[in-house]
Amino acid sequence: MAQAHGHSVDEYLETIYFLAFPIGEYRPATGSQAIASRVAEMLGVSRASAGEMLKRLEADGLLERGEQREAILTPAGVDRAKRVVRKHRIIERFLTDFMGYTASESHVQADEMGDTFTDDMIERMNERLGFPDRCPHGWPVEPDVEQAENTGLVPLAELPVGASGEIVRLAEHDGDLLHWFYDEGLVPGTQVVMRELQPAAGQVKIAVDGEERGVAETAAQGLYVRQAA
Repeated sequence: MAQAHGHSVDEYLETIYFLAFPIGEYRPATGSQAIASRVAEMLGVSRASAGEMLKRLEADGLLERGEQREAILTPAGVDRAKRVVRKHRIIERFLTDFMGYTASESHVQADEMGDTFTDDMIERMNERLGFPDRCPHGWPVEPDVEQAENTGLVPLAELPVGASGEIVRLAEHDGDLLHWFYDEGLVPGTQVVMRELQPAAGQVKIAVDGEERGVAETAAQGLYVRQAA
């Protein structure tokens, strides 16, 4: 896979995928500069580099511009992005279930190994794994399942005060933050209660197993929960 500025076309498509659907790193953005800025931030590259790749994706028919010049994946772009995302999640499970990597390590390692496996290898891997439903960080392996589930989830930062919920997914775009989630025990399946919103302090206060703790708002935006009825 040809790479530009250290990131492959597939890595860019995976990043844009998360900007295209209402969960994860999604924030509606208008204008090509806004999209380039978000992609650049998530991949740790300059906005100019991200802009160059967006132009390349457009030339390859994977991306098109909307009425306000926003970047929109074409049907071909969506199809390829979904394949990339699914492949990444299966590799993550292979790394944790067979190779002994921790869940927090698996995301970066899967990025490194993404071009190593053919589609046939991925399907054999998936079968050997027993067709897992989710990656180690709670994201459904199948993107269509993920999108159907999106409407039932909210970032922890948006959980109302007094409400309880279960952490379902962890944001993966920041490796350090992902490690922090695991170090703090904020993993899929954890039950949380929102105690207090502290916007002036840039944090929220939650309770886990009755113990109160502060969580920075940036981190709370990357923990996706299903609110209890």
